[in-house]
Amino acid sequence: MKKELIIVHGLTIIAVIVLFILVLGKKQHVVEDQSDSNVELTMQPGGIVYINTDSLIMNYEYAQYLSEQLLLKEESSRADFNEKARIFQNDMREFQRKVQNNSFLSLESAQNQERRLMQKERELQELSDRLSNELLEEQMRMNMRLRDTISLFLKDYCQEKPYTIVLSNTMGDNILYSIEGLDITEDIVNLLNIRYSASQKK
Repeated sequence: MKKELIIVHGLTIIAVIVLFILVLGKKQHVVEDQSDSNVELTMQPGGIVYINTDSLIMNYEYAQYLSEQLLLKEESSRADFNEKARIFQNDMREFQRKVQNNSFLSLESAQNQERRLMQKERELQELSDRLSNELLEEQMRMNMRLRDTISLFLKDYCQEKPYTIVLSNTMGDNILYSIEGLDITEDIVNLLNIRYSASQKK
């Protein structure tokens, strides 16, 4: 009886080892097959690629142009606001000097001057808010134009390649790892700049 049990246990262990080897060997083949098919998928048309958005914005001449235009508008707005703020500060200093020297002809005259300065201060704050909103809206419009330009270009670009999906990788947040050849940023930047230069010559 003991001999029979030992034989059964021995056969069971051998069967488990054989099964284990077969399963592991099969899994390894599956992994190898999958990795081969993944490489084929990425290399074949219809693959997934990505663009480093930060690098694109930094090197795309149209993006640089839009950024310069926004900066010029911001500087103009700041200069306009600073000039009005300077005039207001001068008026405030003059008012304080008159109060200290008791130079107002009457209390009513001082109160009128104070109300006028308070009104100017409110107008200055409103101007600051309006200029900030205008700059924000302008930046949103420029971002929209830039995005539309890139999207339209990629639509044509992917018809020639073609790729199924083009991902955006911003500051390394979205793509943690990829095989070589999936980052098409340099190609896109070069082609966009060629197209932009050609449009400037027309």
